[in-house]
Amino acid sequence: MRPVIDPRRGDVEDDASSTKRRSLLSLAGSLLAEISFPKLVLAWMLLLVAPALILGLGPIVASVWVYKVWGKITGPLVGFWPLLLLAVVIALAWFAGGKLFRMVESSFWSLNSLVVEPVYAICREGLRHLAERLLPSRATKAQRSMLRAATAAAAGLVVCVLAVLALMLAWSTSRWMGGISDLISLHRLLVVALANSVVLVAGYLAAAALVWAIADATMAQPRDLEEFHSRAHEGRVWRIAHLSDIHMVGERYGFRIESGRSGPRGNERLRQALAQLEVLNAKEPLDAILITGDVTDAGRSAEWAEFLDALVSHPRLAERVLLLPGNHDLNIVDRTNPARLDLPTSPNRRLRQMRALSAMGALQGPRVRVVDLERGCLGESLAETMEPYLAEMAMFADAGRPRLSKALTNLWTQVFPMVLPPDGDDGLGIILLNSNADAHFSFTNALGMISAEQVRRIEIVTAEYPRAYWVVALHHHLVEYPRAAKALSERIGTALINGHWFVRRLQRLAGRTVVMHGHRHIDWIGECAGLLIVSAPSPVMEATDDLSTYFYIQTFAVGIEGQLRLLTPQRIIVDGQR
Repeated sequence: MRPVIDPRRGDVEDDASSTKRRSLLSLAGSLLAEISFPKLVLAWMLLLVAPALILGLGPIVASVWVYKVWGKITGPLVGFWPLLLLAVVIALAWFAGGKLFRMVESSFWSLNSLVVEPVYAICREGLRHLAERLLPSRATKAQRSMLRAATAAAAGLVVCVLAVLALMLAWSTSRWMGGISDLISLHRLLVVALANSVVLVAGYLAAAALVWAIADATMAQPRDLEEFHSRAHEGRVWRIAHLSDIHMVGERYGFRIESGRSGPRGNERLRQALAQLEVLNAKEPLDAILITGDVTDAGRSAEWAEFLDALVSHPRLAERVLLLPGNHDLNIVDRTNPARLDLPTSPNRRLRQMRALSAMGALQGPRVRVVDLERGCLGESLAETMEPYLAEMAMFADAGRPRLSKALTNLWTQVFPMVLPPDGDDGLGIILLNSNADAHFSFTNALGMISAEQVRRIEIVTAEYPRAYWVVALHHHLVEYPRAAKALSERIGTALINGHWFVRRLQRLAGRTVVMHGHRHIDWIGECAGLLIVSAPSPVMEATDDLSTYFYIQTFAVGIEGQLRLLTPQRIIVDGQR
C-alpha cells in the first residue's frame, strides 16, 4: 500500500527553516510570528544593554576614583604617611579595579562582536552584491578585483559617516567627569551611561571602519587557482580526504534544516562516502580524513550518535578522522522554529559544546595536542587536557545546571586550536580551529570569528616547527569568493567577520600553508595573499535524492622550491538514491 502523502518524501513542515526552499523575507515573517518577545527583551538586556551600561559607567567611576585620590594628594598633610596611604589606595585600585577593567573590556568586545564588526561586514557585502549585479558579464577578473576593493573603501566611508552622526547625537547627553553626588541619581546615571556607551562605540566604529576599509582595499584580493601542480620531484606527498557540512540527522528519513526537501534525506549519503573511502584507503592509505565542521544538523545528541555509529563500521577510517565544530554543531538552530532564542544564562549552548568536545575527544583525543599559552609551547594531548574535567562534563550533561558549567568555560577556550603535530621537522601538521562566534539567536547562528588568542597559539606552534608545512582548518571561509552570488543571503553573515585580519596574520606562513574550510557547501580552490585556500563541497546538501553529490581527496606535495603545492584533486562521486 502506498499512501497518498508519502511520509518518506517529507512535506512542507520539513521546509520551515530552509533557506533553499523559502526566502529570507518569508523566514523573517515566521520569525516575527513565533518569537518570544519577553525572552527577546531579556536577551537584549543581557547581551547589549548591560554591556553598554558597564562600558558607559567606566569613565564616570574612574573619574570619581581619581577625584578621591587627587584629594589625598593635595590635602593638608604632607610627609611619609600620606604617600604611604596613596600607595595603598593605588595598590587596592590595581587589584580590585582590575575586575572593573576586565568587565569594561569584556563589555566592549561583546558590543564589538554583536554590533560593530557585523555592521561593516553587512554594508561591505551589500555594496559588493549590488555592484556585481550591475557589472557587465564581460568584465575581466582585474576589473572585478578593483570593484571589490572600491566597495570595501565605500563601505568604510558609509559606516564612518553613520557612526559620526550617532556620536554627534549622543554627545550632548554624555558626561565624562563626575563626583560622588552624581552616583546618587540612578535614572540620570543610566541615561548618561548609555550616552557614553554610544559615544565610545560610535567613535570606535568610525575609526575602525576606515581602518578596515583601507586594509580590505589595499590587500590582495582572492582569485581562482589557475592550475594544479604536477609532482615536481621525489619528495613527501600527503593525501587528505576533505569532508565538510555532513549535517547528520537523527532520523532515518530526516531532512536537514537549510536544504529541507531540496536536499537528500537521512544519512545514507555519508555511509556511501565512508564505504568508498574504506576502499580507497585500502589501496592507498590516507594521511587524514578532515571534517571541517557542521558534523551535525542541530548539535543534538541523537545526531552525534548517528555520526559515531557510522564510524564504528570503519575503524581504519576512524583512526584517521580529524574534526572541528561548525555553527550547526554549537550555535542555536531549530528545524521548526527560526525564531528560537537561547538566553545567555541557558545551559543549552554549553551542552552543545560538551557534546562536540566529547566526540572530538573520543576520535582524536590521544592524537591531537593543545597549545600551552603560559609556557609558550605545544602542550599535552586533548585527552590529557580533558581528563581533570570528565566528572564535571558528565555531571553537567546529566543535570544541565549553569553553575556546573563554570569549570568547563576555560576548558572549551583552552583546547583550541587542536594540533596534530608534523611527524618530522619538515612534515605536515594540521591545526584545527574553532571559528564560531557566540550566537544565541537562530537567525544569526552563522557568524564566524577567529579570536586573537587562537592566532597567538598558531604563532607559537608554527614557531616551534619552523620548517614544517601546515594545514590550517576551520569551518568558515576567510573571504567571500571572487564570483557573483545568486542572492545576498549567501554573503551576509557567512564569512569570518575578521577574515581579512586573519589573512594578514597568516601571511607569514604563505607558501608553507593551505587553509581548508567548509560552511558554504560548494567547492572553490584559490589563493589570497599567497595563501592556498580550499573550500569543501557538502556531500549531503544542495541535491535531491535522485542526484549525485561529491567530495575530494586533496593531495599536497613539496615543490623543488620548497613550497607546499596542491596537486590535481581526486573527485569522489556519491550516487543518489533513485
